[in-house]
Amino acid sequence: MSTPTVAVAPLTTQDAEALLEAARAAAEAAGVTVAVTVLDAGGHLLAFRRDDRAVLIAGETSTRKAYTALQLATPTADLVDAVQPGGLFHTLPTALDRPLLFIAGGVPVHRDGRLIGAIGVGGGAPEQDHGFATAAVEALVRR
Repeated sequence: MSTPTVAVAPLTTQDAEALLEAARAAAEAAGVTVAVTVLDAGGHLLAFRRDDRAVLIAGETSTRKAYTALQLATPTADLVDAVQPGGLFHTLPTALDRPLLFIAGGVPVHRDGRLIGAIGVGGGAPEQDHGFATAAVEALVRR
């Protein structure tokens, strides 16, 4: 006897825009210029924006943080120690074709317990980026 599969609504472009705006609002309130990337469950880009004054590399770091959080279904802030020498994922950053980034600022997005995407924020200090991404996910859940 099989268990029925319950459909979970995917991350929509409307959701992605809400995540992007919430992260940017949190960063703006803190006086930090950032780039924000939102990926769907398949790792496809749904939304991206880099503030005019954000450092150029923020766009790349936000995307890699989102991708890492999505692939490992874990906030990147929780993975930093795992890639240190002797850590569980010590060789993982260089083992794959698509580079992962183990710096705080990537957060997976879940709906009804299912992974539906991820957000990555780059441009501030890692702890700030994590806070902005987390605030965005929390805002989406409250909608």
